[in-house]
Amino acid sequence: MPRFASRLRPYALHLFLLLYAPALLAADGLVHQPLVQPGLGVLTFAVLATCARRTASRDRFDVWLCVPVATLFEALGSLVWGGYTYRLENIPLYVPPGHALVFLFGLTAAGLPLVARHDRRFRLAVLGACTAWTAAGVTVLPLWTHRPDVQGLTMWPLFAWCVLRSGRGSLFAGIWIATATLDLAGTWAGAWTWAAVAPWSHLPSGNPPSAVAAGYAIIDGSVALLAPAVRRALARGRAAIARRVSAPAGYPASRSSACTFAAARRFLPPCLAA
Repeated sequence: MPRFASRLRPYALHLFLLLYAPALLAADGLVHQPLVQPGLGVLTFAVLATCARRTASRDRFDVWLCVPVATLFEALGSLVWGGYTYRLENIPLYVPPGHALVFLFGLTAAGLPLVARHDRRFRLAVLGACTAWTAAGVTVLPLWTHRPDVQGLTMWPLFAWCVLRSGRGSLFAGIWIATATLDLAGTWAGAWTWAAVAPWSHLPSGNPPSAVAAGYAIIDGSVALLAPAVRRALARGRAAIARRVSAPAGYPASRSSACTFAAARRFLPPCLAA
């Protein structure tokens, strides 16, 4: 038993997240109380803060950057495009940090012992599962759901490219595992519903689409592209503040003023303090 527990320990974070997401969405979809969504949002931000501590500082920055990026994409996808609608026709507070948790899940998946030893097999296995779901969505599943999943079929090529050719295939394969779990749980619980026919494209859609992880790949790919630019902007901001602190414009450089500005720097946020 101790040996089994030690082997399971590297997977503890991922197992926790796979259990946390369905429990969270079941609470939102099944418990219709006014304070449920705000409470779940605060809880999910706390879970994100705790889980992010287990990542490298550089990755931690990307994880938190995912929160505003995901918020923007959620506003476009739900409120503007209307491809899916949340239970209260809003964007629940837990959704942006939930996206960051999905990103963290995929980001750390490559470091798991099983994935590190069998990276290509892991990616192919996930792509195979997605392919089987995609094929079923336009063949046998409509007999039960009455919803042919053509939208999932059109998303599949992008997801396949991300897994096989992007250079970060393990990340996107991990994201599919997380998104498949939470999307099935969320739609089952009624936390959100995908439109039977997608707006604009008019493609029939499953609830959820089989390769919906391709949408998450766009969000997380945007985080990867934006992160270097945001880091450079923050670095320039730190440098500008440092120059003002060391030699404030319009004031003679003196020991007293330098001490005053040095003391003021203690109150700057960590991302701006030099």
